[in-house]
Amino acid sequence: MTGLTLCGQENPGVSKSLTFEEALSLSLQNNHLIKQSNNKSLQMEQEVKAAKGLHLPRISLSASYIYMSDNLELDLTPVRDAITPLYNTLGHYGKFSGVPNPDPKTNSIMPYLPDDVSTAVVRGKMLEGLETVNNGEWIKTIQEKKFGMVNAGFVMPLYTGGKINAANKAAKIKFEESEIETIQKSHELTSELVERYFGLILANQAVKVRKEVMTGMQKHFEDAQKLAKEGMIAQVEVLNAKVYFAEADRELKKSDRQVEILNEAVLNTVADSENSKINPLSELFYIENIESLDFYKIKSKENSPLLGQVNKKKELAAQGIKVEQSAYLPTIAATGTYDIVNKDLSPYLPEYMVGVGLQWSLFDGLARNRKISAARFTAMQADDFYAKAESDIYSAITKYYQELHMYLEQITELDAAMAFTTEYSRAREKAFSEGMATTTQVSDANLAVAKAKIERLQAIYAWDVALSKLLYYSGMSDKYVSYMNHPDAKQGRY
Repeated sequence: MTGLTLCGQENPGVSKSLTFEEALSLSLQNNHLIKQSNNKSLQMEQEVKAAKGLHLPRISLSASYIYMSDNLELDLTPVRDAITPLYNTLGHYGKFSGVPNPDPKTNSIMPYLPDDVSTAVVRGKMLEGLETVNNGEWIKTIQEKKFGMVNAGFVMPLYTGGKINAANKAAKIKFEESEIETIQKSHELTSELVERYFGLILANQAVKVRKEVMTGMQKHFEDAQKLAKEGMIAQVEVLNAKVYFAEADRELKKSDRQVEILNEAVLNTVADSENSKINPLSELFYIENIESLDFYKIKSKENSPLLGQVNKKKELAAQGIKVEQSAYLPTIAATGTYDIVNKDLSPYLPEYMVGVGLQWSLFDGLARNRKISAARFTAMQADDFYAKAESDIYSAITKYYQELHMYLEQITELDAAMAFTTEYSRAREKAFSEGMATTTQVSDANLAVAKAKIERLQAIYAWDVALSKLLYYSGMSDKYVSYMNHPDAKQGRY
């Protein structure tokens, strides 16, 4: 990867040297929480596309095979029984006249047949009709008891009272909320990395201080042994020096363990499973002058992902009210079916059907009114939650802003303390060599120097962490690196 320096070429893949910027870049690329949040955004993006599909028709394909207990039949025998006597009576007893002459040669002279001929002709026709009636199929099978069909259908929403528009807006709001949540996760990750990465720097610096203390204690112990042999100090002073030397050794081992713990924490944050050790290249830093408190409060109003998510909750609540209000309006849709293929299906059924349907709930036991009231209370809760979140963020910004100035004051005071304790330790060492000071006084002086150094490093580390928290609540965690590289930034190292 560009910009990364590998250490220990004899054993590659074990140790990696990283600046804070490189560690942050790795974290944002590899951290599982960020990946999870990104996947959620992708999920919400698909939900937005799915909501847009509500405007389009739904086309379906259905197939069925039906078996009924009996055929579906239409019995028309009552009609036959009703008309049979009429045909029979007219065919035998009817008297008719005025039948047109069908012969073109004589119809000009005699346009109508004589009455006896007309009667014979009509009676013949009636008897033919009677025979047809008697021979007709008066019980008709409409549908066989076994049949199958494959149909295509569609439903096209024409008007839903605003339900579809509200669903689309809600899906878009949820997508925007997921994007804001991803930003929040990245800000949380930045704050976590600051604590662990700069904590590792602090631990490494503490090890150097503890090594210096141990080296001094070892030299002091050896000097005490020499002075005791010469009879200049009592043997108890040698034992006292040995006790302080052993204590310095314990503190050094403790510091080494702390380095291992924080190293593992940094590896976890950057999600690095290929290396076993991180060598931080950046330094602890602090800036004596930063922007005003109001500046960070204004930025939080503009940029805070915490407030942004709550604001999206308010927008969702507003859409929830619109959805419940739309229940008072009708739903209109165009529908249709088409018979693609069938087996033994009644020929009397149409090949296709299209139509428009309306559904309108006129009374539902006042449930809609109650749901609208509930949605309005949800919106009120979102408003209250936003006000509370804003107040909490302002309080957190004030807290960390004051802490930054408190740690700056400590750094200034510890600078003076380091100068004093260093001079005091030098004087005690000189007095001890002349037999004018005890081993306890010399050891305490050395420990005072170490204590001042470590406390100064701790104050700078605390300043770095407080800055990350201030930027987090201000919605400016992405600006942390720019503060590190600020022209007025002062590095704090041993």
